[in-house]
Amino acid sequence: MSGELTLLRMLEYILFYFILNLGLALTTEVTAGMAFISKYNGMAVDLESKMYTIDVAVTMSLCLSPRHSTFVASQVPLDKCVDHLQSAVSGLNRGLAASEDDLKKADEAAKELESCAGAVDLAADLDKLQGKWKLIYSSAFSSRTLGGSRPGPPTGRLLPITLGQVFQRIDVLSKDFDNIVELELGAPWPFPPIEATATLAHKFELIGSSTIKIKFEKTTVKTTGNLSQLPLLEVPRIPDQFRQQSNPGSGEFEVTYIDSDTRVTRGDKGELRVFVIS
Repeated sequence: MSGELTLLRMLEYILFYFILNLGLALTTEVTAGMAFISKYNGMAVDLESKMYTIDVAVTMSLCLSPRHSTFVASQVPLDKCVDHLQSAVSGLNRGLAASEDDLKKADEAAKELESCAGAVDLAADLDKLQGKWKLIYSSAFSSRTLGGSRPGPPTGRLLPITLGQVFQRIDVLSKDFDNIVELELGAPWPFPPIEATATLAHKFELIGSSTIKIKFEKTTVKTTGNLSQLPLLEVPRIPDQFRQQSNPGSGEFEVTYIDSDTRVTRGDKGELRVFVIS
């Protein structure tokens, strides 16, 4: 039992740091300067006076801003435009392996698709958002950090974190909007890696015809694999006094294309994200 408690405390420390950096990379940001000293089995981490961006990720990234393109309707068949975009982002490890040329090709393919399909009108059919969507590409991940366009630890350094699948689960009736991130966290010898799933819960509302406004509620983490018996962990919420008054954990993003299988969004820092229904 003491070994399980040690692992749980270690997991809480690692995930608190991770969520501060990746968490809101998939949704919006709230920058905080705060002191956080954590001691677990002789380990002390002092994060005093460091600026962090919170509230996603991943996700990640994990979508916020107006459409960038102003194209005349394309004559290319719509299904060909969808195939072109999915082909452009395939093999890029969700954007983590994307070069500058890859980013350019993906953005051009997305603009072509947006031009093919025309304006999105979710007010007429909000049910299109319903479901669990898997992230297959985020231009923000090309930064090689888990925070995407926002501050975050480099992959494979500082913290031994392996990013697994990233999902968005949307319920149009309850207005729930959850970012779900699968993680593998390295642990000190002789402990095995810790597998966990972090869920960043939000509520959403439709603004206009294609803009989604989300408001962060909480982050929970559940260990999986060999440690699946450990209880659900709720990550502490950043106190309001450390949040920007202009952005108390909410944000907006635009859906620029959607059908029954594919969804494209654009974010406030220029992030292009592509999802497929899971």
